Parts: sequence; C-alpha cells; structure tokens
Amino acid sequence: MLLNVNKLLHTPDSQQEVRFEMDLHDLEFGGSYPVSQPVTVEGRIRNKAGVLHCSLHASTTLHCVCDRCMELFTTEKTVEHYCVLAQERQSEDDDEIVLLENDTVDLGEVARTAFILEMDTKTLCSPDCMGLCPGCGVNLNHEECRCKKAVDPRLAKLAQLLENK
Repeated sequence: MLLNVNKLLHTPDSQQEVRFEMDLHDLEFGGSYPVSQPVTVEGRIRNKAGVLHCSLHASTTLHCVCDRCMELFTTEKTVEHYCVLAQERQSEDDDEIVLLENDTVDLGEVARTAFILEMDTKTLCSPDCMGLCPGCGVNLNHEECRCKKAVDPRLAKLAQLLENK
C-alpha cells in the first residue's frame, strides 16, 4: 500500500489512519505456509514536531504444526511495529527510520517486513507441550509412554539392590 505523506509532512499535529489487508499465503516459514488468511493491518501516522511517527498493528490466524508433538493447531498472531518516516537518515545505525521516496512510503512492505521478523522460530501448541517419546513415538500429551525405563549404566548396581528387595 503506497501512501503519499506530503500533506502530513507540512501540516503540524496532523494524523492519518490507515487500514489494509496483506495476502501472505505464499510466505514459507519453517517448511510450511502458516498464513492462510489475510493479515489485517491498522495504523496511524502522526506529525509530531515535524517528525512522522508511524505505528502499525498487524493480526491474523496462523495454521501451525507443533514442533514438539507434530499436532496441527491454530493461533492468533499479532505484531506491533513502530517506526519514524524520514526523507533522509541522520545516522547509519538507526533501524527505526524508514526512508521516504518522493514523499511516499510503502506501508505494505513495512508491515510485511515487521510481520516476518516477528514470526516465532519455534511453534508450540501449548507452553507445557510434552512432545513425542523418543523411544516409542507416542504423543505424551495424550498417553503414557510404553517404553521400559532405561537404567543409567553408572547406577546399574544400585538398581540391582532395589530389585532384590
């Protein structure tokens, strides 16, 4: 979404609301395509003392596979992003500045980049997911493990003492 901010640049204390949808169904992340619904982006651009402040809120529902138990689940994903829109950068170290081209900013690209950078590297169906048993492969969230507990060879003699009782 290209937005011309010329009027905002030259009008102190002005602001503009923005709302649009992004289609990120082709975004591959971790070997899958978790974004199947449009990402709704809402935001506001404000001129405060001659500086354009842009705040964006993006949200959608992700369809994921749990990295521990391999179960399919859906989760809500929201991303908050803040940046400053400027015609030139004062220093090379400031990552919060988005440069304008002919008083125009591509808010779609800003929101897309922010959304991708905020994607989780590990997706879990719940914080306390127990995962799969490495021995028998059973989902530990639903059933008990059927494996015989292996005895640490360093403690084998102690285990023999317990067997005798």
